[in-house]
Amino acid sequence: MVGQHFSAELIPAIDLKDGRCVRLRQGRMEDATVFSDDPVAMALHWQQQGARRLHVVDLDGAFAGRPVNGDVIASICAALEIPVQIGGGIRDAVTLQGYLDAGVRWGIIGTRAAKEPGWAVGIARAYPGQVIVGIDARKGLVATEGWAAATELEAVDLARRFEDGGVAGIIYTDIDRDGMLSGINLDETVRLAEATDLPVYASGGLSSMADVERLAAAIARCSGKLAGCISGRALYEGTLDYRQASALLAGGLA
Repeated sequence: MVGQHFSAELIPAIDLKDGRCVRLRQGRMEDATVFSDDPVAMALHWQQQGARRLHVVDLDGAFAGRPVNGDVIASICAALEIPVQIGGGIRDAVTLQGYLDAGVRWGIIGTRAAKEPGWAVGIARAYPGQVIVGIDARKGLVATEGWAAATELEAVDLARRFEDGGVAGIIYTDIDRDGMLSGINLDETVRLAEATDLPVYASGGLSSMADVERLAAAIARCSGKLAGCISGRALYEGTLDYRQASALLAGGLA
């Protein structure tokens, strides 16, 4: 990668279920591992580790279609100096505005964005730079409703609909790899990144420094259009060192 210059983020994830910090396997609510009963303390830990932003998901909200862990999310935002992005249950402008008022920097819309791309573009234009689209897929096909419902919509086709619409970026999650420590689906993620002008963040499957090295090489190949990666289970189970991995994605080992 000599001569390549890029700076990508490794974004720690906090998934909230019943007010606790958990990780699921392949999005199954019945297959949750609890990593902390104190999400605010966990958020502060990642800030102290040098994270530039935090990724938070209201898992209960994703299934309910409305915020469920809103008080915890507001407490996280109040405690941190770094920005927070939140997903799970944002289906209307009122909910998004409520999160922004609570201190959230970016709202992530997924299910309704997949069902109504025009609505997503409209809300992104109303809140320029504050809306991220989450595209969650199995074998390249978009899933909705907390990953419980399958569609026939290609992830790449959906991503293209959000260009020039004020969207701040796209988070692409390979559901089959999420929480499985089986490696990122780089082929599909790079394909999506190269198909759109929006910054794309990989999610699902990151497990080791070898994965981070492959991700860094992919980021260099697509000239930084792949803007970073979200990681959860690997960080919590200790198969990945945050500082080391983050330094590599930022452009070099510390």
